[in-house]
Amino acid sequence: MKIPDNTSHIETAAARKTGRSANPDPSVDLTTMELVQVMVLGWYAVHARRFVWRVPNPDPYVVLVSETMLQQTQTARVQEKLPVFLEQFPDFSALAATDNATIIRAWQGMGYNNRALRLRDCARAVVERFGGVLPDTADDLRSLPGLGPYTVSAILSFAFHRDVVVLDVNIRRLYSRLFLQLTTTLEVMPQSLLLHVASEVYPRGHSSEWHQACMDIAAQYCTARSPRCLLCPIAKACRSAFRLAEAVPPRVSEPSHRGKPNRIWRGRIVEILRGLPPGQTMGLTELRSRLFPIEEETDGPWLEHIVAALERDGLIDRGEAANSIRLRS
Repeated sequence: MKIPDNTSHIETAAARKTGRSANPDPSVDLTTMELVQVMVLGWYAVHARRFVWRVPNPDPYVVLVSETMLQQTQTARVQEKLPVFLEQFPDFSALAATDNATIIRAWQGMGYNNRALRLRDCARAVVERFGGVLPDTADDLRSLPGLGPYTVSAILSFAFHRDVVVLDVNIRRLYSRLFLQLTTTLEVMPQSLLLHVASEVYPRGHSSEWHQACMDIAAQYCTARSPRCLLCPIAKACRSAFRLAEAVPPRVSEPSHRGKPNRIWRGRIVEILRGLPPGQTMGLTELRSRLFPIEEETDGPWLEHIVAALERDGLIDRGEAANSIRLRS
């Protein structure tokens, strides 16, 4: 197959067959890898989603911040919030110097406020140990607080253009459907096989474009619940296209109060405290009435439990007055 001009520089799977390891599962069809590479990168060259963090030579600091934001926040929200955040904290030094209350206020609207503190703590480690320059080796990145395997690989690929495997839930879903003949939307490839496929399929020298292209296709077409196979640019190469019956994942119970998960209440409490002037405290009685205009007997003990957890997580402090709290400074 002739590779389109805009992907003629791609090192295809055929060009590296010599070093390919044996396929551990004969049910996985890897014979179409060259075709898939051409289709994916050809599509991405024309249809890539445009985000403020996607530039030819991105600042590693921006990659770290954006990846932290994207972990549990929709791309549209990150697209809106990232420029504002970078204006306030333009580099590792500025971020490292900020206190808890300031970073939590700057994180408003992003949810999961612990991420903000972990990001700030990571910035402090970069300043203290690496002179404010994000390291470009896996071992050094792993040594930084708050960086898990996905974030490390994403930084190496997107910021430093290293040949590494990048795996998130979207890419796992895409690979599973592409190379296995599945029957429901819940099925996924076993982890050991997934790692093998992931290491074989991406074109060397183009890890960044490849993995971001796969994320885009998974987000727009190969969705978790109702895949859009009719419009998918790689449907012709997909073994599961038009075969997947929609299946609903079982509901996972989580700690809740009054029918809402505790994580939602935690976010609401931080949001209330974020609205206070810096240094001002709020009593637990007032907080409880803000949360529950009509109180129930269990609200008091439950709130004490949640406040204690927020304090342990470094998000709030007890004030000088009895039973008062504020954002941690």
